[in-house]
Amino acid sequence: MASVNKVIIIGNLGRDPDTRYTAEGGTAITTITVATSRRYKDSNGQPQEETEWHRVVFFGRQAEIAAEYLRKGRPVYIEGRLRTRKWQGPDGQDRYSTEIIAETMQMLGSRERSEGTGAGGFESAPRRPAPVHTEHSPASTYQQPRQPEPVPAPVNGLDNLDEDIPF
Repeated sequence: MASVNKVIIIGNLGRDPDTRYTAEGGTAITTITVATSRRYKDSNGQPQEETEWHRVVFFGRQAEIAAEYLRKGRPVYIEGRLRTRKWQGPDGQDRYSTEIIAETMQMLGSRERSEGTGAGGFESAPRRPAPVHTEHSPASTYQQPRQPEPVPAPVNGLDNLDEDIPF
């Protein structure tokens, strides 16, 4: 039976990236922490907020890009997979850490993040015009806009780093 290990998060960086290099080959490894929050009302109707912290790890060229461009407080979109590591602490007890191995990263918001962006720094992408319905040509029910706007797509964190994700 097939299985899927896929994680998608959108949140804000909790601190600046931490980058190390392997002894063999000098491969970059960058670690970040991303906070995601959810708001809800408790049983008494009082608003509550719950924040989860996620450890995200980048490797290779993507790690170098993350180290160069990501900063504390910036919103980021991450796609990846979960990995749990096991090690022994100084007391001899087994310890576990679950982290996201990033496969795709896209920075959200503008380069110069202003406080007036609202919604925690997220900016909405420009919307494309809706297709125009024509009754004249049954073979083509929809007509494309005359000058379509390009829609950026995340490409494994290597391209389009400064563009917004269309929602």
